[in-house]
Amino acid sequence: MPYDAHLAERVRKIVGRKKAFGEKKMFGGVGFLHNGNMCIGIWKEFLIVRIGPEAYEAALEEPHVQEFDITGRPMRGWVMVDADGTDSTDALGSWIDRAIEFVETLPKK
Repeated sequence: MPYDAHLAERVRKIVGRKKAFGEKKMFGGVGFLHNGNMCIGIWKEFLIVRIGPEAYEAALEEPHVQEFDITGRPMRGWVMVDADGTDSTDALGSWIDRAIEFVETLPKK
């Protein structure tokens, strides 16, 4: 299944207004990089969010969120948010903001 092109377009509208974002096809989906670091992505119908290890466990307790595991090995610090968790612009923007907040703590690449 290809990635959700409509979700990708919604993400582009939000990150397009922000500085230092790039886009790259990866993992059969699309990734958005902030200052050269992977920040968010789209795989199938899921939004992939890099939130960091400190926020990981709490995020997994939220509705519509699960481990980021597309290879059989979950990636701590990353979560997958299903379509119901990103259905509104505010919800999508909130996940993107959380990812940016974490990625801004990393060195620029």
